[in-house]
Amino acid sequence: MIRESAHLALRDLREVIGVLRTGPAEDERPQPELADPARLVAEARAAGGRIELTGPPDGPAPPPVVGRTAYRIVQEALTNARKHAPGAAVTVRVAGGPADRLAVEVHNAPPPGAAVDSAGTESNGQGLVGLAERARLAGGELSAGPVQGGFRVRALARA
Repeated sequence: MIRESAHLALRDLREVIGVLRTGPAEDERPQPELADPARLVAEARAAGGRIELTGPPDGPAPPPVVGRTAYRIVQEALTNARKHAPGAAVTVRVAGGPADRLAVEVHNAPPPGAAVDSAGTESNGQGLVGLAERARLAGGELSAGPVQGGFRVRALARA
């Protein structure tokens, strides 16, 4: 799963670099979108994760940059939950639509047997910083941090 995340991050970097180049892109593979978090959840479940998914909403898809951003937020939050709270229950909620703001929320409980959340686990923090920047560039905002009963990542974006 970590290897796949690294490959996806590298592909995103290539996409950004490709925008800076003139001429046609060499690699026109489909990019992740709002409907794809279900695939991420299925993969995490197959690896033993206890994950509940609500959404994404039916209806027209948001702009591609918003869909990719939602996908990456779910991806990073699931990776963080697996790393910092292994075995904990995770809920993923994607709500909203074209008429209102798109909301993505991922909440994980503390790891089994923990008295409090595991926010003290070592991390360089670059994943969440990058997600906040990605959300801002997509016209949204991201908040992340410990909450009563675990850790929550929440993003809002114009759909």
